[in-house]
Amino acid sequence: MAKVAVMGAGSWGTTVAKVCADAGGDVTLWARRAEIATEINDRHTNSTYLREIILPEGLTATTDPAAALDGAGIVFLGVPSQTMRTNLAAWRERIGEDATVVSLTKGIEHHSRRRMSQVIAEVADIPESRVAVLSGPNLAYEIAGSQPAATVVACTDAERAVAVQEATAAPYFRPYTNDDVIGCEIAGACKNIIALACGMGVGMGLGHNSNATLITRGLAEITRLAVALGGSERTMSGLAGLGDLVATCNSPLSRNRSFGERLGRGESLDQAREATHGQVAEGVVSSIAVSEIARENSVDMPITDAVVDVCHHGGSVTGAVRSLLGRTRKAE
Repeated sequence: MAKVAVMGAGSWGTTVAKVCADAGGDVTLWARRAEIATEINDRHTNSTYLREIILPEGLTATTDPAAALDGAGIVFLGVPSQTMRTNLAAWRERIGEDATVVSLTKGIEHHSRRRMSQVIAEVADIPESRVAVLSGPNLAYEIAGSQPAATVVACTDAERAVAVQEATAAPYFRPYTNDDVIGCEIAGACKNIIALACGMGVGMGLGHNSNATLITRGLAEITRLAVALGGSERTMSGLAGLGDLVATCNSPLSRNRSFGERLGRGESLDQAREATHGQVAEGVVSSIAVSEIARENSVDMPITDAVVDVCHHGGSVTGAVRSLLGRTRKAE
């Protein structure tokens, strides 16, 4: 099995490193902070992000990107969407000539409005056939605790997709392959925005009917955008589409859903950020880019537009709900 490098020791990066180690791989995890790398190596925990979860003894961590990337046949990138470009620019010379590069990041680059696979191919100067995407209903803490889950490995090169599938096939983690990179990435970015809306509803005290409505209509607008950009409608009914959307919109483990809940309770964006240790939910960052892409492609995304209004234009949550309910009635 190929040597694996995981770049980024946050909750999801550390979890993927654990999955690959439990699948029998030789795994090195790059951490930006020395104290996290030391804790992983000495105590086999990452208490900053995964509390009491015990990591495999064979999993090693380093703060040296060159050491992590040396000889790696598969490179997982687990850094935030808005820092992917700068991080990868620093690492690109160390990535192997034939290595498969896998995005773990569900977002859109704000200024370029590019998907992560596009950013990776551009910055690393590699064909998109060498870039894969991992996406699905994958809440990190549950998977780190070895709870059963499935995921999708999307890549236009079927052999590379299978190689990543084998590298992540832990006893509790079932990867499927897919060639719809566009659909998986659009679903992964957009579900965070819908989760923000669902969280706002929870914060307002709205119930299950409201939540189900947002999920269902959210899936409809995500599907419209994915298909308009060349993705497959079939992907939207699978793990990377509906599966990820349901998990993210319903779980308090979801940062986006929890962030939205704070906004729904009346907190400002700054207050919600402070309560989440200075971190802004990915959906907040990606929502403007997604909304702009939708407009450029004449795709109607009313829930996304409502989230943008609340998060970036000072709109109220109650006003967003009223605007959604007041839309022109039409056939489903």
